[in-house]
Amino acid sequence: MSNEDFYQAIDKTAMAEFKDRGSKFIAFVFPVQTPEAFKEQLQQLKKEHPKAVHHCFAYRIGLDGNQFRVSDDGEPGGSAGRPILGQIDSKGLTDTGVIVVRYFGGTLLGVPGLINAYKTATAMALQLVPIVQKPIEIMYELQFDYTRMNDVMMIVKQCNCSVVGQEMQLFCLLRIGIPKARLDEVLYRLQDMHTVDVKQVQ
Repeated sequence: MSNEDFYQAIDKTAMAEFKDRGSKFIAFVFPVQTPEAFKEQLQQLKKEHPKAVHHCFAYRIGLDGNQFRVSDDGEPGGSAGRPILGQIDSKGLTDTGVIVVRYFGGTLLGVPGLINAYKTATAMALQLVPIVQKPIEIMYELQFDYTRMNDVMMIVKQCNCSVVGQEMQLFCLLRIGIPKARLDEVLYRLQDMHTVDVKQVQ
């Protein structure tokens, strides 16, 4: 199995706290798969920490590396969001979000101090969550007569495909994610059944 068949993510949440000259930086790390889910988490933390002066964050989602966002939330530009993202990237993670809540302690830390604080709080929280290797999946849609359901599901289970959606009418429509490493094997077995219509979807 090559590294190209897997990606690294987390499946647990964690929290760590870093203090510097009276300021408190609390980092929250959590798995996230959509920007909407991230926003919900951010709103939730803002409710839980209404007295915090900043809620800085970064996330990276998806496999192409293009879906990410950073926010300094009022801190000097580049002093918070980027260092947070830097820690996510240094571990090679995706589908990962980090929000660092800051309580101001009365002393200005300066940009180098802020970069260090956000980076350290994030690194401490990330150390608490195990990194999991997840198979890169390629999405396919299968259409077949419901009498073949058991045969199809057997292949899906044996090859660790994930079922993304299903519709049962006269024909069954199944959307599955096939682990990249087992793609050839799964397609061969499905096409071998002749009565299953297999097509790749975006």
